Amino acid sequence: MDSALRAEHDALAEKLRIRRSVDELRTAAYSGFAAVISLGLTVKFGWDRWGWSKLPRPPVRGRYPLLFSAALILFAILATLAVRAWRRAQARRLEEEALYARFRELRQTLRLDP
Repeated sequence: MDSALRAEHDALAEKLRIRRSVDELRTAAYSGFAAVISLGLTVKFGWDRWGWSKLPRPPVRGRYPLLFSAALILFAILATLAVRAWRRAQARRLEEEALYARFRELRQTLRLDP
């Protein structure tokens, strides 16, 4: 019985050695930061096209707001990636917490902690 518990303990220790939720959270942070930058660009391009100013401005060239549209699409993609990565990180964190609770229980059962 102790050998089976010890084998389960060792397998859990190996599985918990690398926290994948932290990697997913880092991915969410990077893509979230890039989404904030692209949101700033989107606002800037929109302001340049439709905003008001006391200074005279040359007439708008082109019929369609291409830069604004491209920046908006980029923002939407990056924000979607950030939200997906954050949700995956939360799901993996919950799985890892359940495995860690079992790991602590096994350590108490096997009397490995002083």
